[in-house]
Amino acid sequence: MDWKIELVAIPVTDVDRAKSFYVDQCGFNADHDHQVTPELRFVQLTPPGSACSIVLGTGITEMAPGSQKGVQVVVADAAKAREELISKGVDASPVDVQQWGSFVYFADPDGNTWSLQQLPPRS
Repeated sequence: MDWKIELVAIPVTDVDRAKSFYVDQCGFNADHDHQVTPELRFVQLTPPGSACSIVLGTGITEMAPGSQKGVQVVVADAAKAREELISKGVDASPVDVQQWGSFVYFADPDGNTWSLQQLPPRS
């Protein structure tokens, strides 16, 4: 039986600000934005080409805003991904080259952290 991670909660203080950051600056697709009840708003966003989405909103998670640390996304070219983020106003780290890949780090407006990994060439 397959077990697939398809949705990761990202705790935020301002849903509209976070949605704008992920869509306008990071290039995520806006899949859903539903105000289910006054206490529940469900916003689902998906990174381009990803089978896993993120969810943010109100009434979604008990995690404190900014407490989601180290969500990792694999990209084909870390330097190019960094350039795209920088060009859209995201404060992204320089490329960190390690034996197990090249990494770029950034945070959303609440302090939730992300890493982009370019896998090393396979031998």
